[in-house]
Amino acid sequence: MPSVSTNTTMLNPQTAKPQWIHIDATDLVVGRLAVVVATLLRGKHKPTFTPHTDSGDFVIITNAEKVRFTGRKWEQKSYQTYSRYAGGQKIIPATEMLAKKPEEILFQAVKRMVPRGRLGRAQLSKLKIYAGPTHPHTAQEPTDFKPKF
Repeated sequence: MPSVSTNTTMLNPQTAKPQWIHIDATDLVVGRLAVVVATLLRGKHKPTFTPHTDSGDFVIITNAEKVRFTGRKWEQKSYQTYSRYAGGQKIIPATEMLAKKPEEILFQAVKRMVPRGRLGRAQLSKLKIYAGPTHPHTAQEPTDFKPKF
């Protein structure tokens, strides 16, 4: 009977080679974009994906102010923060969040899709979101990525 070789190599942070990916968020749906970005940050699109290692890529998102929601979410969706003090709860509607901090809409959507804990925070630190069309990461030569949905 032939022996089966289980020669699986696990990726470690020293052998991981992250790339820089640029995504233009103009007219993209927030939830669908967040799924793609979370997959890229975790590294699940690579054949060398290892769940316990930060093997994902750096993701740059521009034009975050031009994202869109489906349905009536601009009127119905709200973002809540709580300072853990009495009376410290703040509820901000999505339209107000878009006017004040458009990057936060995408950041919160992606944050809820990465694992909680030390690894998820490390992966989330590789996400760079900008409201306008320019970004300061041209020296890293990011590759353009167009999500397919």
